[in-house]
Amino acid sequence: MKVHSLKWFGLAGGLILLVVLTIATDSEGYTYPIPDTDQSICYDSLNVIAPPSAGEAFHGQDAQFQGIQPSYQNNGDGTVTDLNTGLMWQQGLSDKMSWAAAVAGAGTCTTGGYSDWRLPTIKELYSLILFSGTDPSGPNPVNLFPFIDTDYFEFEYGDTLSGERLIDAQYWSSTVYQGLTMMGDSTAFGVNFADGRIKGYPRVAGGPPGRSFLMTAFVRYVRGNPYGENQYQDNGDGTVTDVATGLMWQQTDDGVGRNWQEALDYSENLTLAGYDDWRLPNTHELQSIVDYTRSVQETNSPAIDPVFSCTHITDEGGNPNYGFYWTGTTHAAAVASGSGGFAAYVCFGEGLGWLCMLPDSTYVLTDVHGAGAQRSDPKTGDPAQYPHGHGPQGDVVRVYNFARCVRDTGVSGVSEEEGGGNISLSVLSGSPSCSSVTLFYTSPYGNVQIEVFDSAGRIVATLQTVSAGEGSGTAEWLPDSPGLYFARLFSSSGSVSRKVLVTR
Repeated sequence: MKVHSLKWFGLAGGLILLVVLTIATDSEGYTYPIPDTDQSICYDSLNVIAPPSAGEAFHGQDAQFQGIQPSYQNNGDGTVTDLNTGLMWQQGLSDKMSWAAAVAGAGTCTTGGYSDWRLPTIKELYSLILFSGTDPSGPNPVNLFPFIDTDYFEFEYGDTLSGERLIDAQYWSSTVYQGLTMMGDSTAFGVNFADGRIKGYPRVAGGPPGRSFLMTAFVRYVRGNPYGENQYQDNGDGTVTDVATGLMWQQTDDGVGRNWQEALDYSENLTLAGYDDWRLPNTHELQSIVDYTRSVQETNSPAIDPVFSCTHITDEGGNPNYGFYWTGTTHAAAVASGSGGFAAYVCFGEGLGWLCMLPDSTYVLTDVHGAGAQRSDPKTGDPAQYPHGHGPQGDVVRVYNFARCVRDTGVSGVSEEEGGGNISLSVLSGSPSCSSVTLFYTSPYGNVQIEVFDSAGRIVATLQTVSAGEGSGTAEWLPDSPGLYFARLFSSSGSVSRKVLVTR
């Protein structure tokens, strides 16, 4: 298990000790636990910096929050288990293959003696990406680090001797884009563990007659319970809680485009629904709320559940669209200095780019990577300096992107725990429902108090009881609505908590 609560890193003039803040640190109890990105170095708009304090510029970025730390187990049979998500992965490196071959190959895979392998969804595959990596795009890259843990997983960069680019280390997912890219390609999403991005790739042969091209990519099959299902709860106060992840989200962005530092400042200073601990999400967190069944082309909507609202924009081609949203994660470059000039964002509208069309070198704006892509923008600057975008597909550069803030609900702080002595708390069979929840408790002596928390960590009920001697009893609670709750018993001999899932 990698732990980065304390970490030294070099800075001109000496060493800096990075101290991170702890948010949710335990995946138990969540059906969609989100591992941390593994980013542990702070940046300003260009360079590595000492971790900024609250109130200072660039405070609140990814590296200053420690979530559920990446944790893997090498099973010694060609498989690796992610101890957070529960997913089992192939450890080795496959040959590159087409998307159709990747889908079909799962049915014949027997790695580790298992026969229930599948091609991962984009949310499953993205759970492995680590932003301790560095992007080797550009000339003469140095300080190369892949965006995956190579202590556990085999990895290779693109074979430049055979004509590939160094960044050609894409992996297929099973998630098909609800739309077309590159002016007509049927597309599946993939993760590039060389350059740290989600992009859409053509899943069938395309191109002009005589120059048809069939995309091939690596495959890493997965097995285990499906991962990545959200469970949203509209809190009715401008926030949405995802009970599956334990995160609370800003329901509606404020429609203001900001550079990266401004987005950090906005999140740090936001007070919403009585909370003032909002922050920019990291890449894993923001990607978790993408709805890959939705798109501008297919559903005339952003790629997000309708419980959220997204600001409409007019894109660079004059068409209605939806924006890019900043994360607090720096997309570090593999360069000798100035590695922190870009930050990662997620497209909830189309992943637009300027394609250069031969033979006359005209540029055409098109959806090159799909809604739900994760790319990166310069943290500061003038978008007009990039009239035809950035990178090989001419990714549109906006610089001034939206923010959708997040906070940890603290539900992990009231997760199930064993009490001391002879105290206990349980839910009687036949309960719970919205009509009644009966809690059974035992306590050797003294007064007993039971508090019930909702999924946002707010107290929704306080039940006072009296226990005498080696006593036991029941407490009745009438919930207002279905959902996930936590009941905590307090007594003079300790406390104990239990999850309560209330149905209709």
